[in-house]
Amino acid sequence: MSTEPRQSGSSDQLGTDHILGIQDLTPEDIDLIFRTADGFKEVLNRPMKKVPSLRDITIANLFFENSTRTRISFELAEKRLSADVLNFSSSASSTKKGETLIDTVNNILAMKVDMVVMRHPDPGAAVFLSRHVDARIVNAGDGTHEHPTQALLDAYSIREKFGRIKGLRILIVGDIAHSRVALSDIHCFKKLGAEVMLCGPTTLMPRDVRSLGVRVEHDLDKALRWCDVANMLRIQLERQGGDGIANFPSLREYSMLFGLDEERYSRAGKPITIMHPGPINRGVEITSGIADHADSIILDQVENGVAVRMAVLYLLAARIPRPV
Repeated sequence: MSTEPRQSGSSDQLGTDHILGIQDLTPEDIDLIFRTADGFKEVLNRPMKKVPSLRDITIANLFFENSTRTRISFELAEKRLSADVLNFSSSASSTKKGETLIDTVNNILAMKVDMVVMRHPDPGAAVFLSRHVDARIVNAGDGTHEHPTQALLDAYSIREKFGRIKGLRILIVGDIAHSRVALSDIHCFKKLGAEVMLCGPTTLMPRDVRSLGVRVEHDLDKALRWCDVANMLRIQLERQGGDGIANFPSLREYSMLFGLDEERYSRAGKPITIMHPGPINRGVEITSGIADHADSIILDQVENGVAVRMAVLYLLAARIPRPV
């Protein structure tokens, strides 16, 4: 597989063979994905929601971690494009018998699979796979590293709301250190010209946070007065070795300092677009009143996720070599 530096794509083609992380995409690539997603979103709102775009393409969904929204979103996107879909769960596979990642995937590719959508607990797993197998790879989340399609749908949802991303002030609140969404969002928002601020406990900030080129604020009220958009992340207890008590005193205290409720929202004194990548811990990072608020676009994120993933799969499939 080629390891040559990637080139920026043409106006109608991605400049990369895989979606491994936001840093691999140019602003032009992201714009192409968004424009393609616009078309697919129109399709999804028709009575007939299926198109034959990937009729001859077989896609394997390999999820080595539990997932609900991302897995269903990808599967729906694939089926809306008429692809043949193979679903794989590590809990019922030979990986439990000691089979390696490469052997698992190569066995699947021997069945003539064209693309692999993979979620894996180890950072860099998707990059590793892309260097060793001959298939298009989409990273659906690799440990605490990246979740590029989530960042793309987040940015797409902001673009849909405001008509732009450049110049906006976007706040990311919560467990930044353990969140793959946070890192992908930071790269994506900054690449598209937004200002980014992080807010949360010092213990939940990455050690190299200053190197990310973002603002850092530990007072949520001040941060809310600064921002146009607030993306509220959940506490990643499963990545903190249990209940997370080592990183903050209690969920109740975390909620008091960094949770968003109606009273705190009203103190900001202006409309703020509320986002959340899910799953929501209601009463911790946000209350039900905020999740269901008129300024919340959380359900728009879910809807847009299907259109954005359709766009990603369609554009990657266009880069699969075809027999002459």
